[in-house]
Amino acid sequence: MAEHALATYVSGKTVAEEGDPMAALKAGWDTHIGFGLANAAVFGRLTDPARGADSPAAAAGLEVLRARVRRVAATGRLCVSERRAVELIHAAGTGAVLTLLAMAPENRDLGLADAMYDAVLQSIVTDAPVRTADGPVAAAVAFRTVVPDLPMLTDTERALMAEWLDRAAGA
Repeated sequence: MAEHALATYVSGKTVAEEGDPMAALKAGWDTHIGFGLANAAVFGRLTDPARGADSPAAAAGLEVLRARVRRVAATGRLCVSERRAVELIHAAGTGAVLTLLAMAPENRDLGLADAMYDAVLQSIVTDAPVRTADGPVAAAVAFRTVVPDLPMLTDTERALMAEWLDRAAGA
């Protein structure tokens, strides 16, 4: 039942190819927080490491988050690796929902989730595409997003390029 509820939720999430990637990331965060609060039992089951680790729906949800983060990275605004950004957002979102669920509904400070999002954002993005000392890291992160789409390179060359860019980005 929990898997079905999450699968239904995830199937409704899409990653638009157009529009502001930062706005899409925030919309995804808000949707995730809302789903968790509206489906406490499902969320609790699927965030239990013993139960949710093999959830296909949870894996699909993480893929949606990865795609949203990749769009931000492609703008040059990400100042950490995509992997690091996804892990931070996922951990913060899960923690925010679990913390809010632990509070009595009448005492929930829904601004906590927004404050958590803002704190994570400050550690993973820059205000604008980086051209300063962090420039090479942001450039590596942004370029890493297009490596899979370079048909002129062999699979081995793409893997090597990805490895180098991940290292440059500090992944």
